Amino acid sequence: MSQATKASPAQSMYRTPLWASVLKWVALAVVVAAAFVLATRLADQGYTLYIVVLALVVMAVLAVYSTRRAIPAKYLLPGLVLLLGLQVWPIVMTVSTAFTNGQTITKEDTIAAIQTNSVQEVQGSPRYKLSIAVPEGGDVASAPISFLLTAPDGTYEVGDKDGLKDLPAEGVQKTDSGKITAAPGWTVLNARQVNARKDLATFAVPTADGGGIKASGLSEAFEGKATITYDAATDQLRDSATGKVYVVRDARFVPQDGQGQAFPQKWAENVGFKNFQTILTDPTIRSGFLKIFTWNVVFAALSVITTFILGMLLALLFNDERLKGKGYYRALLVLPYAIPGFVTSLLWKNMFNQEFGLINSLTGLNVDWLGDATAAKAAILITNLWLGFPYMFLICTGALQSIPADVREAAKIDGASAGRTLRSIIMPLLLVAVGPLLIASFAFNFNNFGLIFLLTGGGPFESDNTSIGSSDLLITYAFRLAFSGVTPDYGLAAAVSIFIFVIVALMSYAGFRRTKGLEEVN
Repeated sequence: MSQATKASPAQSMYRTPLWASVLKWVALAVVVAAAFVLATRLADQGYTLYIVVLALVVMAVLAVYSTRRAIPAKYLLPGLVLLLGLQVWPIVMTVSTAFTNGQTITKEDTIAAIQTNSVQEVQGSPRYKLSIAVPEGGDVASAPISFLLTAPDGTYEVGDKDGLKDLPAEGVQKTDSGKITAAPGWTVLNARQVNARKDLATFAVPTADGGGIKASGLSEAFEGKATITYDAATDQLRDSATGKVYVVRDARFVPQDGQGQAFPQKWAENVGFKNFQTILTDPTIRSGFLKIFTWNVVFAALSVITTFILGMLLALLFNDERLKGKGYYRALLVLPYAIPGFVTSLLWKNMFNQEFGLINSLTGLNVDWLGDATAAKAAILITNLWLGFPYMFLICTGALQSIPADVREAAKIDGASAGRTLRSIIMPLLLVAVGPLLIASFAFNFNNFGLIFLLTGGGPFESDNTSIGSSDLLITYAFRLAFSGVTPDYGLAAAVSIFIFVIVALMSYAGFRRTKGLEEVN
């Protein structure tokens, strides 16, 4: 054995208890078993790359934890896996999505979906008794579905995306009407599970003559013909019912003559820097982006400044030894921080109601807090001040208590006034401690999605542009691009997210460089 593989003297002297060794191998066995189950489900979905990554992770776990060597790696591996899975991988996916049109399905799947949707029943064609099933052991919510069919002549067939094949009669159980209720190797879905399968609407079993078998309700299926055919030579779709021809344009099929509706289905396509170019050159998006960005910076900066000032003043007050009952007051001040943020946001939303809200009732005002652009921004800042000052109060209290008392005594002996001591002694020492937290708070508020979404929803909106709200942040704008509207644009939303990441990174970098200068105070 080489010198490098020999155990250290400390390792040689220490003998692992039997129960610890058994527990370790049981844990490793559980990891392998869980990975096997997960890999099976990933295989059902066709995620080959994820299976490879999962296999690498499992091999790393076995290599690190099955031996007594690589002690540092035993501590680093969990954090490294979580870092890659929860931070690096989403960034990689976001960047890759930003260079696409934001769609997730292939062109082949799009054509198949269009043809499947065009299948119509042919008069005189057979009808089948239908049961919907997944392979035994598969996830009823995500495994590929198949049709278990009872033909009019009583024979059994099973149909999937590849076509029809015979289903052995042995072991098949059915109702009096012929509907299959159980079959070896299959899990028959109940009505609730069938209704949860969104892919059923676009699923059809292809037949040998170019037609398809589609579901008609939960218990019957019909054999029909697709009215849409695809010509691979010309890359066109033709509707035999109307004679209309569809050509490819912007990753979708549109009418060749420009008349009528295009098919709504689109497929994934690489668009290069088009999404970034759109943000920078499209007049509507560019003007809206700049307006949102300006408000985003102002909101994050004012949120940090106001919450810090209020929290610091309260902390200075509670740092005075002459104040009695500090514990009770501190508990009361921390209450807003202890209540879930979404509850507080919804409460403030009700209080800002123009007609019935508490704010207008107490002040005698008649401000449309959530319907006016300026008032909505003020409402957001007030709510965020309520939500954020307890955090600043806590960190400022801790930082003030860490400042040595002899420093203040020295300033007092030198004749410094209270204001001068605060400005020249306490504030620099306080900022050294809380500076990085202020930067983190700025980054948090820059992406404070929950407050905006719950309080104003990004509104109010202008009548001529309902895509950009007056109180939108970049993150809520990206969310609206990606998940709302008839045609969500994930690619453009991902490009906006990258802009947000770069902006926050640059601002944080500049902030950290500034706080580094304060460290010289120590």
